Amino acid sequence: MKKILFLAIAFAIGWFIYNKYIEPRSADMVAESESIKTESGQRYSNNELFKCDGRQHCSQMTSRAEAEFFIRNCPDTKMDGDNDGIPCENDSRF
Repeated sequence: MKKILFLAIAFAIGWFIYNKYIEPRSADMVAESESIKTESGQRYSNNELFKCDGRQHCSQMTSRAEAEFFIRNCPDTKMDGDNDGIPCENDSRF
């Protein structure tokens, strides 16, 4: 009986630590990846910085974030040849 009680308490403590410290960091990383910090330190979301303007190729992009915005939000892009969601994989600039 003591073993079961000990395991239940250990599980509860582990669950608390995971939800309190580990899970929020994952959400912060997602939010940060969807925004960009400029040289002045101001944060912008990708939607504020980029807009669909007909560009389709990696050579027309200035950053990986811009390429990712275009592949997710703009029609007829030609930057993800293997359709894995990662644009410009062979572009050494990024």
